[in-house]
Amino acid sequence: MNPDVVIIGGGIQGCSTALHLALQGVETMVIEKNYCGRHASGVNAGGILRPGRYPVELPLSTAALKIWADAESLVDDNCGFRPIGRLKIAENDDEMQKLATRHALVHNLGYSHERLIDRAELRDLEPHIATHAVGGIHATGCGHADPFRTVSAFKHKALTLGVKFREGIRAEKISRNGSVWQVVTEDCVVEAPVVVNCAGAWGDRIARDMGETIPLSTIAPMLMITNRMPPIMRQRIGAVDRVLSIVQQPNGTVIIGGGYLGTADRDAETTSLDYSKLAFNARIACDMFPTLSDARIVRCWAGIEGAITDGLPVIGPSATEANAYHAFGFSAHGFHLGPVVGKILAQLITSGHCDIPIDAFRIDRFSADQG
Repeated sequence: MNPDVVIIGGGIQGCSTALHLALQGVETMVIEKNYCGRHASGVNAGGILRPGRYPVELPLSTAALKIWADAESLVDDNCGFRPIGRLKIAENDDEMQKLATRHALVHNLGYSHERLIDRAELRDLEPHIATHAVGGIHATGCGHADPFRTVSAFKHKALTLGVKFREGIRAEKISRNGSVWQVVTEDCVVEAPVVVNCAGAWGDRIARDMGETIPLSTIAPMLMITNRMPPIMRQRIGAVDRVLSIVQQPNGTVIIGGGYLGTADRDAETTSLDYSKLAFNARIACDMFPTLSDARIVRCWAGIEGAITDGLPVIGPSATEANAYHAFGFSAHGFHLGPVVGKILAQLITSGHCDIPIDAFRIDRFSADQG
């Protein structure tokens, strides 16, 4: 089969794009060098979060949240989505002032999802929070989803609509041959009029085949999970000036992360953990929730993700080639955006425009003529 569109990368961005194209009747193939969700998309912390987003990402994250809230109607699975809420906690007055500044910025942009709370309300929401915490920002509707379950749900729904998935096959090179793109794999050449680069930490290599460069580095965000604990926290928790993201699962286990990095080798597709950083991360979690001091860490891991110097992803058409599109470099906060990014790319491919502003994510924003 030579499809209408070939997508390189089977993470949440690639599977979502494939699904949204299939919903519009576009014959699509996904080429994935491992299995769908193998790297960042399937092993992240599952955060569905609007607080802390860059302002230019707020339209995307708001639209994505609407899709998450009704995921079952799209993929026949709720993806484990739990809208438990998000708290970003201030541990002193200076941090509270930073949250107040953030709240004013978001409010002035026309968004009302972030709400400042004081010490008393914080304790009403989270009775086990450390006594030194002075307040925070609270957002309802946000929460947590199951990463690998989500990728699998998008993939399986796309399969029912006729999308072809070729897993365990590496896209070695892409090039244009007249009016079609040729994707050279380990065992064949796939031709399609349109190509989409959803290759994650390897996205800059695909872009390079199109004559485009992007300042992308490879990172390995680390996570750990505890044994089952009694109920400790109700929301998904973050901190202002310390690296922390924690959430308790329905089975009582607690996922601890937030952005401490291990080491990634993207050629070998392996990661190495930094246990001193993990220990520091665990101490921060215990500072915030002292009850966690009784927990035992049962597993630690890291994914491989691509990070761009300004922290924003690349989303949209190629700046050098027609009928080529990108969605990569999400810098460890792209899981939430996946459902809407796929919708945007499908709109661009089928109609040439989308209904959400994406100019801030163009691939040529780092070129000399863009300043």
